[in-house]
Amino acid sequence: MLELVEGDITAQEVDVIVNAANSSLLGGGGVDGAIHRRGGPSILAECRRLRAGHYGRGLRVGQAVATTAGRLPARWVVHTVGPVWSATEDRSALLADCHRNSLRVAASLGAVSVAFPAVSTGIYRWPLESAADIALSTVAEELAGETSVKLVRFVLFGQQAYDIFRSRAV
Repeated sequence: MLELVEGDITAQEVDVIVNAANSSLLGGGGVDGAIHRRGGPSILAECRRLRAGHYGRGLRVGQAVATTAGRLPARWVVHTVGPVWSATEDRSALLADCHRNSLRVAASLGAVSVAFPAVSTGIYRWPLESAADIALSTVAEELAGETSVKLVRFVLFGQQAYDIFRSRAV
């Protein structure tokens, strides 16, 4: 099932909240900063452990990795690094990978419910219409396959983002 809501992703009572992270995994602005602030220091501590291990150079665009959710009302945070939008290079497959890989990591944890932000539409400037098309179609494909995930909720910041995603939902 797919849901769209306007609201605060850090307040979602789901198994997994997806973080639109930066490659450092060490927090930042926008959704990333909000998740780290509300979730508390345990998220950052796990991100640092990930960087000290396999992700020493940071998380690559399109990949996803899970940590605790700290004080968030979720069980886990799945961090994914979205692509920066480019007018000269088609990076749509990377944005689709963010959604696909986040759902696959969530499923590997046994998650049933997942909340996504509008990945890459903030500081990475991905146009909302295009991001909505890619996100909604990729998630629909994943939900149609074998997965433990039964609910995906897009939590959209602001009426404009909600309206655009709503107009593009199938």
